[in-house]
Amino acid sequence: MKPLFLSLLFCGIGLQLAAQSAPFNVYLEPMSIPGVGGLQSYAYGQHEGKWLIIGGRLDGLHRRQPFAAFDEAGNNNQIIVVDPEALQKWSAPLSMLPVPFREQLSSTNMQFYQDGDYLYITGGYGYSNTAGKHVTYDRLTAVHVPAVIAAVVAGTDISTYFRQLTDAQFSVTGGHLAKIYDTYYLAGGQKFEGLYNPMGPDHGPGFVQQYTDQVRRFRIDDDGITLSVTHLQPFSDPDQLHRRDYNAVVQIMPDGQEGLTAFSGVFQKTVDLPYLNCVNIDSSGYTVNNAFSQYYNHYHCAVLPLYSGQDNAMHTVFFGGIAQFYDSLGVLVQDNNVPFVRTIARVTRNADGVMAEYKLPVEMPALLGAGAELIPADGLPVYANGVVKLDELSGDTTHVGYIYGGIASNAPNIFWTNTGVESSANSQIFKVFVVKNTVLAAHELNAQSTGTLQMRIFPNPNNGVFGIKFNLPKATQVRLTISDNTGNIIDREVMKNVSAGEHIITRQLGKIAVGGTYFATLETETEKATVKTVIQE
Repeated sequence: MKPLFLSLLFCGIGLQLAAQSAPFNVYLEPMSIPGVGGLQSYAYGQHEGKWLIIGGRLDGLHRRQPFAAFDEAGNNNQIIVVDPEALQKWSAPLSMLPVPFREQLSSTNMQFYQDGDYLYITGGYGYSNTAGKHVTYDRLTAVHVPAVIAAVVAGTDISTYFRQLTDAQFSVTGGHLAKIYDTYYLAGGQKFEGLYNPMGPDHGPGFVQQYTDQVRRFRIDDDGITLSVTHLQPFSDPDQLHRRDYNAVVQIMPDGQEGLTAFSGVFQKTVDLPYLNCVNIDSSGYTVNNAFSQYYNHYHCAVLPLYSGQDNAMHTVFFGGIAQFYDSLGVLVQDNNVPFVRTIARVTRNADGVMAEYKLPVEMPALLGAGAELIPADGLPVYANGVVKLDELSGDTTHVGYIYGGIASNAPNIFWTNTGVESSANSQIFKVFVVKNTVLAAHELNAQSTGTLQMRIFPNPNNGVFGIKFNLPKATQVRLTISDNTGNIIDREVMKNVSAGEHIITRQLGKIAVGGTYFATLETETEKATVKTVIQE
């Protein structure tokens, strides 16, 4: 993260957060497994209820000092097997593997996808003794999950169950790997070479950073012996696919086809802040959805995708992590330091393709979730791409999976004060349950998420002088009204034929009450948004 020092407080039209009935609720149940320590940003596979865990970091949020960030001491140098039902854990050292394997598989933020018995892993960032520097690995590794699990449990050799090829197209970290029908999609991410430095590539030791700006597509030919790849034409967009360290989640689209949605991600091309829109990806291409804004859960966190065929509704639940916004007593708080949050929220896409964001009544028990994974429970009814079949969850309550690992932070904003003790890799495991008793499932609609205005006031609080930022999808008339908390109008303006795009207008209020609350309302022919501002000396 490279945070900015600006904090805003606003509420959108009904952030006003109206409680909405929901098709389900979720709750978490903590559990522990002896010997399972903390880990974040890892890759995993599964077989017959057991987990295979590879790579990731043993420490918390990366430090800002180049010499301390992503050091070798924080590498996970073990292949880990966990049986969550038997509460057992086994491990084998990566030193059992040849150097090219153990270097990549000790890295962090690899992309991975399990297809049948094989876990495919690409890229990842870490220190390479071979190269003598930090690199993003240009490797695709195939792992035979059942065989490796059996060997680790038995304490036998694992080396014959790994195969690898080298390809520059796989030199990616912080992206996502998914499969849509017979094609793999490597979505977003970056190539990062050298030591991390928040001051930029031209300070200190320096580094090279190159976003892919792509969804790279390929097919894998794997007969269990020979591993090869056929590359297809990528989807490229230097503006909208310029994303990393985010959530790209498998979906069932409104037409019933498999797809993938890239939610949020960092950083925007013009400012070091997360994207609020999303990109829908399927076998025919991609579409940018600017009619929806995601305010919660911006960085990679544990996610749960559920689809109801009866309603043709796709639900994606996000658990904690890091975000630019969070709810405080019904008010949406914007913090451009992009803090750790406790929010559990869902994004629902209805049969018409309209998306909206809801805050669940339950939160993470602490500042958890960033860099965690939700590992599905064994035997869960799922579609071919792993989306849970919500309609087939039998009974009132269903155990759907486990949240393991991620970063645990002791405060929302620790980046500039991070000495290595303010956060850690989380060892707490949570069972995740879905409850289909809708009487209990009241979720709060974030009405701001469904609008295209994306209205904000800055700074906020302010001394009566502030800017109003908004976006127009097309040229239109805009009406601005500012009122106090009793409804008295203190400023009004009609702006005709305002062009499409992003706009900033400034206001200086005259007779105002210090400590008073005021409301700015923007209205177009099709949309209305209201933002609250607080006046201070």
